[in-house]
Amino acid sequence: MKWIYSGLAAATLALGGASYARYLHRRREVWNERLANAIPVNSKWWKDYHLRDGDILYAAIGDSTAQGIGASKPGRSYVGELAKHMRKVTGKTVKVANFAVSGSTVRGALLQQLPKLRKIQPDIVTVSIGANNMADFNAEVFENDLQRLFDGLPEHAIIADLPSFYFLPAEKNVIIANEIVHRLASRFHFPVVPLYARTKRQGLWGVSTQFAGDLFHPNDRGYAVWAAAFIPTLDVALQSLAREVMAHDAEPVAGSGAVAEGNAVAEGSAIAEGSAEGSADGRTDDNPPAH
Repeated sequence: MKWIYSGLAAATLALGGASYARYLHRRREVWNERLANAIPVNSKWWKDYHLRDGDILYAAIGDSTAQGIGASKPGRSYVGELAKHMRKVTGKTVKVANFAVSGSTVRGALLQQLPKLRKIQPDIVTVSIGANNMADFNAEVFENDLQRLFDGLPEHAIIADLPSFYFLPAEKNVIIANEIVHRLASRFHFPVVPLYARTKRQGLWGVSTQFAGDLFHPNDRGYAVWAAAFIPTLDVALQSLAREVMAHDAEPVAGSGAVAEGNAVAEGSAIAEGSAEGSADGRTDDNPPAH
């Protein structure tokens, strides 16, 4: 009789597993449509944000994650979280030029986003690209395109490696891609944000709680994890920016040298102190700041 009960249990589990698989499939279809509809909405939100003035110009190159697809609001993407962090630690307003395109590959960033970036002089630049290369991964093409992209970036660009995909076979491709990212970034002397390590550490809990319903894009919690990975490297860049401001303002100006130097020191100290205290809190402003 035991084998009968065992067989019934196995059949029940199989039926339950099949039902759950169908549920996940239907859920993903609904979410895929919902997130596809969010693409033009998020794109317009960032274009409107770019029209606002700001003391610090932050430019982002990326894909749908930089656009905030999967978040409850565009401003809760990692780009929005980083802009919030910059406002918090510097006391300055931030203008964001988000050149990211949903679905973009490294080649897409090279051909569509880099030319726009080269027309401006941003204070902060983040680059997170390559996840859309993983479905049809070609290491040689990936490396060639990434090298050309890196060659056109400003020397102070901040590069993120690819996040963990958790499961094979995509995870194997991510590991190969990240070796390329780190090797090329070292050649160009770009700092690398350890996005892979930060997301990998989230484990199964992260898989179950930090993704939108399409099971691909991060949700608000997931984007907070991304932002936390960026912040230590961003703080170093903000401190470097503060030193540049101090050096520029300390240059002799007739009748105003002491005042300029004093202002520069105060500003630099504020950035340095704020950076030391800054951390991702998992939240960001729902709307761009009013200026």
